[in-house]
This record gives sequence, structure tokens and C-alpha cells, in this order.
Amino acid sequence: MSASLHGVRLLALAVGLSTAAAANAAQPTWEGSVGAGAIYAPDYLGSDDYEWNAWPSLDATYGDTFFVSVTDGIGWNLVREGKWRVAPFIGYTFGRDDTGDIRALDQVDGGATVGLRASYLDDTWRYSAAAETPFTGDIDGYRVKFAATHVARLGERAAFIVGPRFSYTSAAWTDDLFGVSTGESARSGIRAYDPNDGYFTLGADATLSYYLTRQWSITGLVGVARLTGDAEDSPIVDDLGDATQWRAGAFINYHF
Repeated sequence: MSASLHGVRLLALAVGLSTAAAANAAQPTWEGSVGAGAIYAPDYLGSDDYEWNAWPSLDATYGDTFFVSVTDGIGWNLVREGKWRVAPFIGYTFGRDDTGDIRALDQVDGGATVGLRASYLDDTWRYSAAAETPFTGDIDGYRVKFAATHVARLGERAAFIVGPRFSYTSAAWTDDLFGVSTGESARSGIRAYDPNDGYFTLGADATLSYYLTRQWSITGLVGVARLTGDAEDSPIVDDLGDATQWRAGAFINYHF
């Protein structure tokens, strides 16, 4: 595996982006990484209370055809033209637990999503755009995401990956996560809120990965995102939480 593709696989491991550009072998085989770690992140999207949670990592590809990723889901590279990949996928989106400051609000169950992702990969940059919509759980609407990631090799054993990300979430999705009904308002004392529009999220992630051996690596990550629009104006965020969302984590992984 070339250094650039090796760095992209590190990226998929640490940040959750899929490696749709695996080497094109005559007889495809499964290759990738599996591991575990912990992430320090808000209790729920928009919260200002943080906690550590154990988190799995999995990123595997079958040749240049199929991929499985904890965050990118299960997909098939339907289009493989040069540096371009287009893949339908099934993923998952988290809901919102009735915990902490919002324990008097209704729980919002997450669910499976179906979507389409297009990506372009060159030697050191990967660009991707994806659209998805839930088909199970309590969330409706759609979300569109864009990301750019740059891989820099640091000697023979380390890689640094950094890049911006951007997303738009529809009004229906925003209402499910950030709306407050009159009944919830009466129970909680939080003002009622009915979003009319969607919201944008602007963020960036950085990871540093170090290979202990050819098979084992450790990865540290840090990221930040800013909620805008009707999500930022929700009392769940404006009164109880924070529109700026941080996360940090560490993982150990086995590569096969």
C-alpha cells in the first residue's frame, strides 16, 4: 500500500471517513483496521456537559468495491472512474437521550439512514459529499455533508490529518432534535420552540496517528463544530447548552 493510501486509511480510522480508494487488486480481499478507544464529547448535540464514552472503530474495504465503516456505514462503490467514487450506503444517525438538562423532554430515537456519497481522492487530499435520509427511528428530513481532508506523512511511522467539514440539516430534522413542544415546555420549564428552517454546521478535525508496529497503531483526535441557524436559536442550545461543540479521543487499532 502506498504512503498516501496508507495515510487515507489512517484518516478513515481516526475520523470515520471511508477508504474508497483501496488498491485495485486482481483478486480482491478484505483489508482495513479494527480497534477501540474513547471519545470525550457533549452528552447530546448542543449540550455544554461533556462525558467520556467507549467507542469502536472499524474501517474495511473489499478491493475497490465494498466498504464497512463505523461512521460511513456499509456501502458499494457503484462508480469507480479514475480518482472518483460514487457509493450508495446505509448508515446511522444518533438521536437524543432524555438526560441531564433535557431529562424532562421526550427521547428522540436515532435510526438507520440511506444515502449517496461521492468522493475524489488525489495523493494527499480527499474530498467528499454525501446526502442521507433516515428510514427508521424518530428523525425525519435529510442531511447533506461536505468534507476535505489532507494527509501529511511525518516520517515512517506517523501521519497528521486535518481538514474542514460542513453540513446542512433540513428543517424537519432540526425540529426533531431541537424543537420543544408545548407539553415538553410545561414539564420542563423550557420555552416552547418550533424551528422553521434547517441549520448549518461548520467544523474541523485533526488527528495524529503513530504506528507502533506494521499492524498496531495509536491515534489521537480533536475536533470542533459550530451549530448555526434554528439549531443555535433553540432553547436546548441557547439557554441550556452551547452552539460550539468540542470532541477529543484516543484509539488503538489493528490493521489487517
